Amino acid sequence: MLSSDVFDLPARLSAKADPALTAGDERHFAALADAVAQQVAELSDRLDQARKAPGGAGREAMDRDAEVYRLTSRLRALRRFGLDLCLGHMVGADGGEPVYIGRLGITDSAGRRLLHDWRSPAAEPFFAATHGDPMGLATRRRYRWTRGRVTDYWDEVFTPDQLDAGRAALDDQSAFIASLGADRSPRMRDVLATIQADQDAIIRAGSRGALVVDGGPGTGKTVVALHRAAYLLYSDPRLGQHRRGGVLFVGPHQPYLAYVSDVLPSLGEEGVQTCTVRDLVPEGAGAGVEADPEAARLKASADMVKAVEKAVRFYEEPPTEGMEVTTDWCDTWLSADDWAEAFGAVEPGTPHNDARERIWEELVTILTDKYEGDASPDLFRRALEHNDELTGALNRAWPLLDPADLVGDLWTVPAYLRMCAPWLTPDEAKRLRRVDGQAWTLSDLPILDAARQRLGDPKAVLRRRRREAAVAAERERMAGVIDNILAADLDGEGAVRMLHGQDLKDSLVDEGALPGGEADPLDGPFVHIVVDEAQELTDAEWQMLLLRCPSRSFTVVGDRAQARHGFAESWRERLERIGLDRVTLASLSVNYRTPEEVMAEAEPVIRAALPDANVPTSVRTSGIPVVHGAAADRDAVLEAWLAEHAEGTACVIGDPSFEETSRVRSLTPELAKGLEFDLVVLVDPDAFGGGIEGAVDRYVAMTRATRQLVVLTGPAAA
Repeated sequence: MLSSDVFDLPARLSAKADPALTAGDERHFAALADAVAQQVAELSDRLDQARKAPGGAGREAMDRDAEVYRLTSRLRALRRFGLDLCLGHMVGADGGEPVYIGRLGITDSAGRRLLHDWRSPAAEPFFAATHGDPMGLATRRRYRWTRGRVTDYWDEVFTPDQLDAGRAALDDQSAFIASLGADRSPRMRDVLATIQADQDAIIRAGSRGALVVDGGPGTGKTVVALHRAAYLLYSDPRLGQHRRGGVLFVGPHQPYLAYVSDVLPSLGEEGVQTCTVRDLVPEGAGAGVEADPEAARLKASADMVKAVEKAVRFYEEPPTEGMEVTTDWCDTWLSADDWAEAFGAVEPGTPHNDARERIWEELVTILTDKYEGDASPDLFRRALEHNDELTGALNRAWPLLDPADLVGDLWTVPAYLRMCAPWLTPDEAKRLRRVDGQAWTLSDLPILDAARQRLGDPKAVLRRRRREAAVAAERERMAGVIDNILAADLDGEGAVRMLHGQDLKDSLVDEGALPGGEADPLDGPFVHIVVDEAQELTDAEWQMLLLRCPSRSFTVVGDRAQARHGFAESWRERLERIGLDRVTLASLSVNYRTPEEVMAEAEPVIRAALPDANVPTSVRTSGIPVVHGAAADRDAVLEAWLAEHAEGTACVIGDPSFEETSRVRSLTPELAKGLEFDLVVLVDPDAFGGGIEGAVDRYVAMTRATRQLVVLTGPAAA
């Protein structure tokens, strides 16, 4: 092996070890190592100080927590990588000093920029330059890191004079093509060092409106989506400063989220919320599949989601008759117009359960204005709160509602469903009926979510009252403490005088330490949402995401040919129908993952069902033909592969009897979507069924292979 401080090149790459090619990098890496070590030490000290600082109250506490989070995230990134923060460098055609690109921006103590963050404008040519448009570059170098050492690197030359000068290490294969054949692991790795120009253009596109990233298997859609999430957090100040949520990343299933979970942290971002559609609703954890496909189809409509509004309105009708409100001091008339005025005081968009408090306050104001008795207003108000007739009338006209009860009633009370969804035929309404209204299915989740958003938490009022009572009690206690201090101050001078101020008295109450309800972080709102495998979302499920993104800023990633239930429309038609009106389409047509040998067998499978499928073109071959055999050969195939390959991952698709191991997964075609494996063993693909769904499942399963595909026919082993 040929070694230096950082470079650890194998003997076959001896030409690349020439000091004329590596000495400049070695010097830069030494400076980078010093700067990183210094930053780690400084950040560690600042983090210790921040953690030891008083917690404070209110905004002060929030600022302290934010600083601790920021310092912790930066430290974690620096400690995670070290020198392999550096992705490569580029040299301009003007012959200046190399510009080094990294996962993070690094500056030394003298203010010299050692690494430019990959998301910065200065780094864009490193990813976007091509021979057709070199963007002012003369050369570009990309590194391959292995356990903190450079084990290979690739140079690209953009000008004839650099090629003639012989100051570059050139290969037949680019860094990107060489990386495609690398062993897969249980988790996806980022591809920062090898992002291609077509992918980079999508990653850096603006966040206004909806950007559709359309591409077939292996085109890097997921990679683009993840890198785009990290880029937007860096480049769009709205995302980093949003008080609730910047970016939400929605994936198709939990195995997928586990597979991609390491990518965003490796890109320097830990603030992205990730979830599946199922995770957006508490009932999603136990929801099953709708047994009746027709019932599932009906619930997939956005109309069923909109039926929730009418279902809630049924409980928001003011009394049409007045009433006498009796207290110990007098009787006060509350007319139907008074009721209507109180109901009209609710601001548009206020959740139903929250609005009830606003109505009550308005009713009390109306009655107090009419009150002519001798008791004080506070005493009169307390009397109203204990007036069973008044509170009972409000409870009947505007009751606190539970989302699960509301939606459950739709499926169990026929007249209620007919009123809320009058477009349903009698047969359709009958199909939606069930004995247990709360036996939740995945198809119910968008309707439940709409009910939760429209109603709000029925327990929020009780929690709010508890919190207000706790704040009042704490203020009273602090007032007592202050009175004692003031009484002990003989001359009334000094710092104690400040305790007379009401603002200071209030600031001494740490409301953050008092009881309160934490909002679900997945409720949003979010400034931007990234949706992968978006072709599978129903119109109803789209409403769940639209509710969480008022800005209508989306990255929509998918492939119409991989939609299990068909996708006859264009992306623009689908998205405009569900409520997105600013749609831009970007296409990826190069298959970087799946070798030609596999695609040659997969393409006819999907074209038989979808002749116009967008099948991407593979850029490489594996040299390994697709193998066909019998299901009984499963174990022998896997044993032979494991014996030959010390690294890499495999997957058995279509055989639930196979018990997965640390390197061999066992998945259905649906749960394999979005994942990739060195070897795929496809068992009895004919059992996936006919029609579009069966063809899509076979196509998806076959195209998970990055090297080898084995197709075994016949029933799986018992």
